[in-house]
Amino acid sequence: MRKLLLPGMIIVSAILIIARLFYLQIIDEELKLKSENISIKIKYEYPERGYIYDRNGELLVANQPSYDIMVVPREIKNLDTLEFCKLLSITKEDFSKRLEKAVVYSPLLPSVFMGQLNKMEYAAFQEKERKFDGFYIQKRSLRDYQFHNGANIFGFITEANEAIIKKNPYYKSGDLLGKQGVEEMYEEILRGQKGVKHIQRDRFNREMGSFKEGKFDTIAIQGKDITLTIDSKLQEYGELLMKNKRGGIIAIEPKTGEILCLVTAPTYDPAILVGRQRSRNYTKLYNDSLAKPLYDRGLLAEYPPGSPFKILTALVGLQEKVIDTSTAFTCRGGFSYGRRFMRCHCGGGVRKLHMGIAKSCNAYFGNTYMRTIDHFKTPSIGVDAWSDHLKTFGLGQFMGYDLPTGRRGNLPTSKTYERIYPNGGWRSTAIVSNSIGQGEVLMTPIQLANMMATIANRGYYYTPHIIKKMKGEQIDEKFRTKHVTSIDPKHYKPVIEGLAEVFKTGTAYFLGVEGIEICGKTGTAENFARINGKKVQLEDHSIFVAFAPKENPKIAIAVFVENGGYGATIAGPITSLMIEKYLKGKITNKYREENIINRSLQHEYNKFTRKYIDSMYKVKLRKDSTDRVKAKKKLDSIKKAGVQTNTQTTTN
Repeated sequence: MRKLLLPGMIIVSAILIIARLFYLQIIDEELKLKSENISIKIKYEYPERGYIYDRNGELLVANQPSYDIMVVPREIKNLDTLEFCKLLSITKEDFSKRLEKAVVYSPLLPSVFMGQLNKMEYAAFQEKERKFDGFYIQKRSLRDYQFHNGANIFGFITEANEAIIKKNPYYKSGDLLGKQGVEEMYEEILRGQKGVKHIQRDRFNREMGSFKEGKFDTIAIQGKDITLTIDSKLQEYGELLMKNKRGGIIAIEPKTGEILCLVTAPTYDPAILVGRQRSRNYTKLYNDSLAKPLYDRGLLAEYPPGSPFKILTALVGLQEKVIDTSTAFTCRGGFSYGRRFMRCHCGGGVRKLHMGIAKSCNAYFGNTYMRTIDHFKTPSIGVDAWSDHLKTFGLGQFMGYDLPTGRRGNLPTSKTYERIYPNGGWRSTAIVSNSIGQGEVLMTPIQLANMMATIANRGYYYTPHIIKKMKGEQIDEKFRTKHVTSIDPKHYKPVIEGLAEVFKTGTAYFLGVEGIEICGKTGTAENFARINGKKVQLEDHSIFVAFAPKENPKIAIAVFVENGGYGATIAGPITSLMIEKYLKGKITNKYREENIINRSLQHEYNKFTRKYIDSMYKVKLRKDSTDRVKAKKKLDSIKKAGVQTNTQTTTN
């Protein structure tokens, strides 16, 4: 038996090897295709990207044809460079640079020589294409924007770079993909699937037709259409209201978490990032370090939330039973704590919860916050308990929405104050400014909007999202999952009553809309900038948060206007207009509308520019004393240009 074992193993192994060779060489023609790839030319057929619609079925983004000139360097023969360059209106040096780049990518594989030709350029080249061996036309599609707003929502289409190509084998040189916004987030859904054709060539490199009659070819599959939660009319209106201002507007449908508008200002027309001028236009936007039009303030800007944060201070105080609806505090023009004083504009007097919210009384919420922290054995335990409640509102963390950018804001805990006060000894008086949304608290506008959606729902929210539906796909389960706060639902009713009073006798009594009961809160956040290490106070930020109607709310909104002053001055009117536009479809108070549309804050942004340039001017003159005249001329030119440009303030 042992004598037969070794020969048997050899025979079995030989049979397996022969069978495998037979399969690979006779049956499986995939290997044969690979072995003959020198005589096979692969052509890709690029599908159209999926269309993008708004929540009401309005087409926002479609496609338009585009043509790239592709090159395979090894196949270039007898090229009349002069004629070629003249046809494409490029110099010989430009030709050499483009060809060198193609050779670096691969002498044997096609890559883009010149991208995104228009129809006239394509027709002129196609007529003489046969004369230019190694070059051919590749048809693609570019975005065609039917809606010239919402650039921050859509993102843009750009060419895949080397890093992406190495990471993802789907992409080849010259392939386009989505960057930022929904184009990036839903790239795999929108891009579709490339088609592949294998063309057989003879020994003279002439095309002979499909290899194996197209057996290995695949057809292009168009990208799937998607429908966004955005209301395009509301988005357009919001961008109009924010003209010549800086900030963000976020509106959410409370019952679903669907984002109704996502406005950032300043912004730009998404169509300028399409075509041959895309790179040049993007560079201009990117280099605008003052206005920052590529910076999505609604998702990225972290601001002190100001008085809207008092809503949460009240809810946590009610939950921890340190106050109730009958608890009263006396306001004497503000709130004294230690040697400090938080000035108040409520008019003073005895304040209970209802009017404390309506009049935005600092004394009421300062006392409530201190009672909350002091309710626990130590301030550290108190702050962490307070922080834990607020985390259930989605604060201090990434929200999980379906856009590829964002910030978590800042929600202080005991660890925060251990770093600030390493020797200990801090008490509630040291951190009481948190009670009114100053201190160490930072929130993004989308977090403010989600906070109001949560209050409108009496204690729960759905993760904000911008996708409503996808053809043949289901939206992520997390967008259908309810998040419940740690605050008992019964505590929301008195707070909501106070928010409704804001529009009756409170800080926004003159901002009401006939026929709509709005619940809201004004906010004014102090604004500081650092110039050459010095802390400089600028005009306050204007904030307003609201939801409407009071019963069965349809919209929750947050408006943040940088350097806008009091909350009721600019952010408040914008909020009322946006709510009326969405719920009624029209505006009744035309004076309010015209006033906001025509209101420019450029002068406020120029103040920062002047202070910054003046400061730099003085520093430069001190350093460059050998050539003061030259320095003065240079800085004067910067000063003149800077005053005419939007600026970006830095908040603390």
